[in-house]
Amino acid sequence: MTATIVANPPAKYLGGKRNLARRLCALIETIPHRAYIEPFVGMGGVFLRRTKPAPVEVINDLSGDVANLFRIVRRHYQPFVDELAFLPASRDEFDRQRRLNPEVLTDIERAVRFLYLQRLCFGGMIEGRTFGVDRAASSRFNLAKIRANLRSLSRRLEPVTIEKLPYQDVIRRYDDARALFYLDPPYDKTEGYGVDFSRDDYLAMAEQLAGIKGQFIISINDTPFVRDAFARFSIEEIPTTWTLATRSAGAQKVNELLIRSETR
Repeated sequence: MTATIVANPPAKYLGGKRNLARRLCALIETIPHRAYIEPFVGMGGVFLRRTKPAPVEVINDLSGDVANLFRIVRRHYQPFVDELAFLPASRDEFDRQRRLNPEVLTDIERAVRFLYLQRLCFGGMIEGRTFGVDRAASSRFNLAKIRANLRSLSRRLEPVTIEKLPYQDVIRRYDDARALFYLDPPYDKTEGYGVDFSRDDYLAMAEQLAGIKGQFIISINDTPFVRDAFARFSIEEIPTTWTLATRSAGAQKVNELLIRSETR
């Protein structure tokens, strides 16, 4: 593995891993692998903070907005940032963008809308977005800062395969003895992700992962159901902090679970 370009996640996202990313990246580097795959990449809270790339990298998200954003940043950086320049950071514009139907927009327009809403919404929510207010900081839609990070992101994504598939298909297609999957699924009993993910899905995930050739790491919130669903694997409890969208809103100390391939 060689050093790589590091870019920040382009926006907040529900379930982002800012407070766990360093620990997760260090753990990932201890596991030998040739292919690194994230079936639930979100805004890349872990993927983009890795400092050593694998020879094969795959990011996936079932959200059409997520997959489209990364594809547009990689292939159409300049027209994308040109479109962003026309948008003011305002509640009226936020509400106007929120009302737009993304299915009738061009791919670039859709990416612009998604990034704008995610940067300005409260808590990185996907469903039920509201305009975020932070009395202690300037606007999160600072185009000069956004432009520089998107340029780094565009370069970082050049060798990366971008998929938009159900997580089961990604695991099936890319499973190999030298593959490492990092999974960050929607949290148990948590709303706002914009996708349906039931408890049956966690059980199906555990069953599928038990039969793969490669290795995996899952990060997820700590609930009795999750512990039971993945009880056959190694489970480590990690204290962390969930921060809300504004500094003034405070933070919540919680436990997350790191679940690994090793069986008990």
